[in-house]
Amino acid sequence: MVTMSTITGALDVEAVRARLRRAGEAAGRAGVDALVISPGSDLRYLLGVGGGSHERLSCLLLGADAPVLLLPALEAPGYAHLPFDALGVRLRTWVDGEDPFRMVADEVAGATAFAVSDMMPALHALQLRDALGSARQSLAGPIVRELRMRKDAAEIDALAEAGAAIDRVHARMGEWLRAGRTEAEVRADIAAAIVAEGHTEAEFVIVGSGPNGASPHHEVSERVIERGDVVVIDIGGPMASGYNSDCTRTYSIGEPRQDDVAATYAVLQRAQAAAVEAVRPGVTAESVDEAARSVIAAAGFGEYFVHRTGHGIGLDVHEEPYVVSGNAIALEPGMAFSVEPGIYLPGRWGARIEDIVVVTEDGVRSLNNQPHELVVL
Repeated sequence: MVTMSTITGALDVEAVRARLRRAGEAAGRAGVDALVISPGSDLRYLLGVGGGSHERLSCLLLGADAPVLLLPALEAPGYAHLPFDALGVRLRTWVDGEDPFRMVADEVAGATAFAVSDMMPALHALQLRDALGSARQSLAGPIVRELRMRKDAAEIDALAEAGAAIDRVHARMGEWLRAGRTEAEVRADIAAAIVAEGHTEAEFVIVGSGPNGASPHHEVSERVIERGDVVVIDIGGPMASGYNSDCTRTYSIGEPRQDDVAATYAVLQRAQAAAVEAVRPGVTAESVDEAARSVIAAAGFGEYFVHRTGHGIGLDVHEEPYVVSGNAIALEPGMAFSVEPGIYLPGRWGARIEDIVVVTEDGVRSLNNQPHELVVL
């Protein structure tokens, strides 16, 4: 299995070469002559550096010939650390006044089909389409995700490091989450702790107190947290490796004021545990979703579980595979994703439990290990 030691700082040349080769082979199997990969997580996966994309075109070209990294000359210093010769990648730069889209067309001359990064700006994708004339254009995501879905050992180690770091933040929640403070005040403290515990930034901090907890993607407000509130805390972000954390726990400020919290939360615990227990090689993603959903529906809360059970995670917080009804993909060792059922009672309160798990050779490994019980602060 290939490892990518760029995760820990040093570039593993053979690993990068192997990823580039596999991506080119995957493109060929998909009937695509050239992949055009713009800066972002796909580029970081394939080349060990993410870069940035602005109005000037930067892209990695993968086709029948050696890979080409096309960059504006003023961006090239940011890639100077890459050993291009050893990687088998040719660097080509352009300056303002030249046409980089024509350069791409020259590099992939004769291509009848090309695929661009899913998140490539329309500013670039449309001009590429014009430059490549009659060549068929598609998205590179379905090709690259086949590689990215299956994490290698180094990637799993990076995700485990991220999981341990976000667990440490949840373990400190009692320092900040209390009655009399606003959600926004609590968020600021959590965001600082996320960075202090090893992340490069707080990508997201959801503090949903009381009725706000019934909105799954509520972020924060100036609502003052009250005694008896149930509070959903969903937090995460990238580590220096680029790999992300994402973990949700639900808290109560003193004993919950609503009589139905304990029984309803117990249903959620059973659902989350059932879904994790269902994870193993060979089962489908949708069957894991059903394992959680059936428990919640049987208890009469089916209409209050309003999202998928999980999403893949890696260099992006949300990536393949998605644990959702209709996704019949069979799980394989190395696939990493969230298991996060929720119950949301509009206007009253909500709860969610989320762990990141990895499919192993014979089952599942959880990368989050904070207690699943409703934490009373």
